[in-house]
Amino acid sequence: MPASGDSRPADQTAQMVEVLQAATRVLAGVALRSLDVLDDTVSLPQFRMLAVLADLGLAGSTQVARALALDASTVTRLADRLVTAGHVVRGSDPGNRKLVTLELTGTGRELVARVSGWRREELTRILGRLALGERVFLTDALQRLIEAAGEGYGAIPLGPVPLLKLTDPDPQAG
Repeated sequence: MPASGDSRPADQTAQMVEVLQAATRVLAGVALRSLDVLDDTVSLPQFRMLAVLADLGLAGSTQVARALALDASTVTRLADRLVTAGHVVRGSDPGNRKLVTLELTGTGRELVARVSGWRREELTRILGRLALGERVFLTDALQRLIEAAGEGYGAIPLGPVPLLKLTDPDPQAG
């Protein structure tokens, strides 16, 4: 539905949403392909934890679980594998021994840096196919989209998103 005061017809808005969905697929493809540089060193869920720890620094496992929208037990299993591989170090807070902390090691930081570097190179390559004016327009428009979505949108999980199985009946049907 068009925003309040938006005089665009609904079909034009639907077409805009389709373009945004296609752009989302392109960006998700870049994100997924970037993990190829790790040669199966870590799984996608493990990399998500590494990326969260790169953002948070030293963090409690509960904070990491919230950031990933995962159960504490799932975070513990992911952390176990990453600790064994030498990408994460587990510790405790001196003021509260019950608080388990997680932090990237040098190799964990290096994995995140390799993926981030590949993503930057790939996005630079894609942007290079556009004229300078188009690049400026696109990045300005995306910045406005980010601002319209609100601070932290996409970065702070709002909780797990339930997914319907294809065999589930129509949830709208009575």
